[in-house]
Amino acid sequence: IYNISIIYSELVMTSQIFAGVDEVGRGCLAGPVVSVAIILKKSIDKGLMVDSKKVSSKKRTELSKYILRHSRSVGIGFCTNHEIDKLNIHNATLKSMQKAIMNLNIDPTMAYIDGMFIPDIDINCESIIGGDAQIPEISAASIHAKVYRDNLMIKYDKKYPGYFLKENKGYPTIAHKKALQLLGPSIIHRRSFKGVL
Repeated sequence: IYNISIIYSELVMTSQIFAGVDEVGRGCLAGPVVSVAIILKKSIDKGLMVDSKKVSSKKRTELSKYILRHSRSVGIGFCTNHEIDKLNIHNATLKSMQKAIMNLNIDPTMAYIDGMFIPDIDINCESIIGGDAQIPEISAASIHAKVYRDNLMIKYDKKYPGYFLKENKGYPTIAHKKALQLLGPSIIHRRSFKGVL
């Protein structure tokens, strides 16, 4: 029986360098899709690493700061709304993951990718469905990616007022959809997504 937890535990005991990779923002109507790749230090308390969706915004921010203090390397990659419209969200997500791994200043021997698909990159990768709830490195990447993108959308809220981006972070909430109907899309909206035009 394939048990990722047992395999992961056995691999951690070796001298290999593991990176966790996750993305955020796939379902948004505005802004980029953001991926983070993280290699953790041994000093981190892996018991604190959880799926970013299971903790509050305040707790995520605290955990993100903690993760950065206990990381050997962090790589961030994103694809803009224009790239998403050109490539489609699936390919743009994989490209953002590729960028995140390439932006690590340490080459991992293995990258654990949350989800079903892996990016095109010359590094050993393994895709794990629900990995953000199983692999601490992926959980850490999930948390930091969410905080990083949320902060970016808060900045966009000031630059592009009226879309409630500070509250919805670009997700298709009722208020966001109504704002699109009233104002039309901004320069950061994904015009290939249903409901934007």
